[in-house]
Amino acid sequence: MRPAWIAAIALSCATVTLTPCQATEPDRQQIWPDDWPDAWFEPARTASQLGITSFSQSPMLDDRDLPPVVDRLPRDPVVVVPLKELGLYGGTARITSDEWLTFPNVESPLTISADMRTFLPNLAEWWSVSPDGRKITLRLRAGIKWSDGTPFTSEDFMFVFNDLWLNKEMSPVTDPNIIGGRAVKIDDLTFFYQFQNSNPLFVNRLAQYGNFLVAPKNYYREFHPGYVNREALNARIRDMGFISWMAFIGACRRGLIDQSVDAPTLDAHRIVSTTPLLRRYERNPYYFKVDPAGQQLPYIDGIESKVVENKEVITAMASTGQLDFSSYELRTQDIPLLKLGERTGAIKVHVWKRLHSSDVVIQLNYNYGDERLRTLYWDVRFRRALSLAINRQEMNQIIYFGRGTPRQVTAHPSSSYFEPSFARAYTEYDPTRARALLDELQLKDVDADGLREYADGSPLTITLEFIDWETPKEITLELVSNYWREVGIDLRLKIVDSSLQSARAQAGKMQMTVWHADRVTDILFPLQPDWWVPRRSGWDNAMWNDWARWYQTDGRLGEEPPPIMQQLQAWGEEMRVTMDPARRIEVGKKILATHAENVWMIGTVGLAPHPVVITERLRGVPPEAIWGWDNRWTLSYHPATWYFDETAANKGDLPR
Repeated sequence: MRPAWIAAIALSCATVTLTPCQATEPDRQQIWPDDWPDAWFEPARTASQLGITSFSQSPMLDDRDLPPVVDRLPRDPVVVVPLKELGLYGGTARITSDEWLTFPNVESPLTISADMRTFLPNLAEWWSVSPDGRKITLRLRAGIKWSDGTPFTSEDFMFVFNDLWLNKEMSPVTDPNIIGGRAVKIDDLTFFYQFQNSNPLFVNRLAQYGNFLVAPKNYYREFHPGYVNREALNARIRDMGFISWMAFIGACRRGLIDQSVDAPTLDAHRIVSTTPLLRRYERNPYYFKVDPAGQQLPYIDGIESKVVENKEVITAMASTGQLDFSSYELRTQDIPLLKLGERTGAIKVHVWKRLHSSDVVIQLNYNYGDERLRTLYWDVRFRRALSLAINRQEMNQIIYFGRGTPRQVTAHPSSSYFEPSFARAYTEYDPTRARALLDELQLKDVDADGLREYADGSPLTITLEFIDWETPKEITLELVSNYWREVGIDLRLKIVDSSLQSARAQAGKMQMTVWHADRVTDILFPLQPDWWVPRRSGWDNAMWNDWARWYQTDGRLGEEPPPIMQQLQAWGEEMRVTMDPARRIEVGKKILATHAENVWMIGTVGLAPHPVVITERLRGVPPEAIWGWDNRWTLSYHPATWYFDETAANKGDLPR
């Protein structure tokens, strides 16, 4: 019998009209809305290319003792095209601290096109990859400055790679993808990364993860033992209340401590104060981008970021117009409540699409200590039976208002690696076939309680431990538990906290767990094919710790995986190092095809609706877009061009 709370959710959804979408894979041309500017898909043009010769600034900066705006901008500023119209200066945005990477801009050497497949120049005006893939060269734009006015140079990249990433104190375990690598300066604006082996997909990192690859050396060198006396530094760090220089730099770079206000930034806004409950940002007077009229961005002058731990409180704040932008902690289940809040006129609820291939990825632990359960898991008939027993169409209606897509864990439809057949594999609801497969495995209901036992009559019970966070995991698993019980599988659910999840997942103690599947676009799939290749383990991926450890240590630790898993590992490595794009796609599709046939993990519903709530006064945010880690949530939609139309607030529609 279905729990009453599931029926209640279905009933509450009926109070708000949401137009259902056909639950099929979208055509690639349907992924990107027609009203997105062409400029979001192309390299940004510069002021000289567009004939822009005069520049202006926010009135907020008029009474500051600053150089003229033309002297604060780079030699040839980058021009960003807003969604529809030019914006207005002014205002302070109210957000929660969870949005620190979604509402403010983050700047990387390269950036990501709105198509989620193409990388574009950003801080760097060009880059090149050597024919052997071992050398990646970048040329920075001339005249960019940090928020304190100091020049932005190659040294700022040298510092992160050589002094932090390759420093054994800061990074005791070197990322295997950069072992033997180094960063080399050519001149103040030109440098290269040199790797021991072919590493062409480091370019993907420069675009997606690139804001973490650069830091203001002039500031942080004063806290690094390679540049100052170690004893004096240790004493200084202790006086500041930190256990080490590494802890200080890590916390400062994440904006978590008082000293973060002193660290220069390249982003559109800089931190000016921080307390345990509130961080304040204001516009970066040296930000390097302008709009098509030559107005220095961002439009919004300031940000107030509140630390709010309770997700229900965040939802309530968003629904009543107390947050100008909220999305990161909002859930699909919140949409009906948020839509009711929209009726007040204080907010607008945009429904974006999550890029997650599957909102809930059911992971079987193939290295679990119980040999009998491992044997059962390894039999493809069992995995197919579990998949066929899930009624994804019903799940889509109950949880997602029919606006998700039932599918397996595979590439996003925008990806060069996507094939519709991979997404459809074993997703049809066929409990009769599922029962027949389980019968073949000699799993019988010996004691007539409706649940199957092993062939010898001993109980078969599977415990699934999980964190209910970010995607609708609990309600999904309640449904999965019911579906599996209907074919005789006893699934027990156990919600755990994040620390326990991390410890048990990485120790291989979980029989089964779940996470959500991002890293499914051309941006991250070829670089991190972790859902399909046993190359890494973590709290999000706990299927094959021992096989991943064997791979990471060249067989010194862990357990030698079966031949098919070794083949997947070999393909994953080839996909990462090959210089032939066609071969990379070919190998990537081999990996995904192998999963489609073997169902190593079980997908549910993906490409799901995600709420993005803004106040009525906020403009420039696209009503339709794609939300996820791969594309850094809002990066391609240029938050620096979002602005406030205060006439909405002046009408009395918004809470003050």
